[in-house]
Amino acid sequence: MTVTLKDFYADWCGPCKTQDPILEELEADYDEDVSFEKIDVDEAEDVANEYQVRSIPTIVVENDDGVVERFVGVTQREQLEDAIESAGA
Repeated sequence: MTVTLKDFYADWCGPCKTQDPILEELEADYDEDVSFEKIDVDEAEDVANEYQVRSIPTIVVENDDGVVERFVGVTQREQLEDAIESAGA
């Protein structure tokens, strides 16, 4: 099962900067099992629209079956871990 965490962000977004260290810790812990993607909404508007991102930060956790969970706003590590685990990582 492929698990992907997509982080929709922008350089000018304050809450996104708050989210970054949490995601960096998760990436260090789940590096083998989860693919982490940072998506700049200003540069990848088409991808942001495809995922209907209206606010940032938005984090989407997916597996082979599709979107497992989606978070809008700064999200704590525990919630993200739960979503990653339920996605199959």
